[in-house]
Amino acid sequence: MDESSIAKSSIEWRQGQPYANAFQDVYFSSDNGLLETEYVFLQGNQLSARWQHLSTKTFTIAETGFGTGLNFLCAVKLWLASAPNDAVLHFISLEKYPLNLADLTKALQLWPELQALSTPFLAEYAQLLSTSAINNTQTVMLFDNRVRLTLIIDDATAGLKSLNLANFNNASTTIDAWFLDGFSPAKNPDMWQVALFEQMARLSNLTTTFATFTSAGAVRRGLIANDFVVKKQAGFGKKREMLFGQFLHDK
Repeated sequence: MDESSIAKSSIEWRQGQPYANAFQDVYFSSDNGLLETEYVFLQGNQLSARWQHLSTKTFTIAETGFGTGLNFLCAVKLWLASAPNDAVLHFISLEKYPLNLADLTKALQLWPELQALSTPFLAEYAQLLSTSAINNTQTVMLFDNRVRLTLIIDDATAGLKSLNLANFNNASTTIDAWFLDGFSPAKNPDMWQVALFEQMARLSNLTTTFATFTSAGAVRRGLIANDFVVKKQAGFGKKREMLFGQFLHDK
């Protein structure tokens, strides 16, 4: 995969924040993107409590929409603070239109409290878009090998269809938590399809959880139809409600 051939996201900066022209949507809440991530994805998946009592050597998160990498860095911060030192966080993110390094760097400068994490991550970002990627997938180890980041540059559903977790050494064969992110269903309907939820079910187990910023009816119905228990709670900022829940069936 030639980096020059990757379809980069076209963004503009509005009041100092990145805005996706193709989707006419923001990358994160204008109220506070970092607090949104913590509320929706970290708390929504109960990660702090789960990681403090982790009984496995690997915990795997899958995310739809890498965007600015904010969710990844927030998850890493919590992981390094609460998970056992000998465990590995495998963070898998699917992104059809990755940001270029300059825009990604500018976006993460909004969060100086993450600088200790964003600096080593940005140093490896070019490799994630490198010509050595196989099947549009690249993996790097970060933070003293306590974190494995896998970036799949593809449509979310297509990327999940080709995902075989057995190909990763010392990794679990199912996803432990889902970050359903990406642009809103109204503005990015191609991602929020039944086929996406079917792939989620294929890759989940009885302890798998999910969380998402949206409460769209189509998303709720798609998850329920694929054996997820779906609950609602108050959303972050201006969003009235969000969804979270757990998978029902064992593998």
